[in-house]
Amino acid sequence: MKLTLMNSYQMQNNKKKVSINSVSKLYENSEILHDINMEIYEGEFVSILGPSGCGKSTIFNMITGLTGTDGGNIEVDGKSSYMYQNDLLLPYKNIIDNVSLPLILRKEKRAEAREVVKPLFSEFGIDGYEYKYPDELSGGMRQRANFLRTYINSDDIMLLDEPFGSLDSITRASMQQWLVDVKEKVNSTILLITHDIDEALMLSDRIYVLSGHPAEIKRTIVVDKDDDASKNQKIKKEILELLKNN
Repeated sequence: MKLTLMNSYQMQNNKKKVSINSVSKLYENSEILHDINMEIYEGEFVSILGPSGCGKSTIFNMITGLTGTDGGNIEVDGKSSYMYQNDLLLPYKNIIDNVSLPLILRKEKRAEAREVVKPLFSEFGIDGYEYKYPDELSGGMRQRANFLRTYINSDDIMLLDEPFGSLDSITRASMQQWLVDVKEKVNSTILLITHDIDEALMLSDRIYVLSGHPAEIKRTIVVDKDDDASKNQKIKKEILELLKNN
């Protein structure tokens, strides 16, 4: 695991998808984010790791324009789509219509929207569930459907906010491996919020480690997927020390 600020994406691909420049954010006159600087490149998988309540979701809200900054600026090259921890599938719609919803909201006819999304069910491992309803699916399968809907809404920049946080440990581990496999099939730029160090190390190309209030970037970690388990454990220990010393 290399503790550097440069990785292969930056060397080979100069296209920035998200640029966060000296951003600060206040809440009730208290600074919650201080001088946040992040750069996310096309095709990267980047995790934002930090203690609960440090402002990670606020960063996502600013990227999508749901809230503004109180200092600095954010530049986004492309369309972003936000996936929350809860699947938010509509219980009265079957899965194919839940997944098709972003297209229908763009005035696509339902039959045409279904034809667009149906081939992707196999790619995302939920073929055969098109006409099931959310309450007929396991938590993991609902999150697969949720992920596909997020992808349909924007296959460019995907913001994943603790997407597996509500799942049991066995299902969570399975979904993490599933996400690794799916990422190989899609060219999306993905940002992940997580509290799970192992999850961040498994999934990410880079990790931004945030402090507590006011949140600052304590370290940027470039993940070398070829590192052995002992090196990963060493980095995990260092991250734990960073988080413990907030």
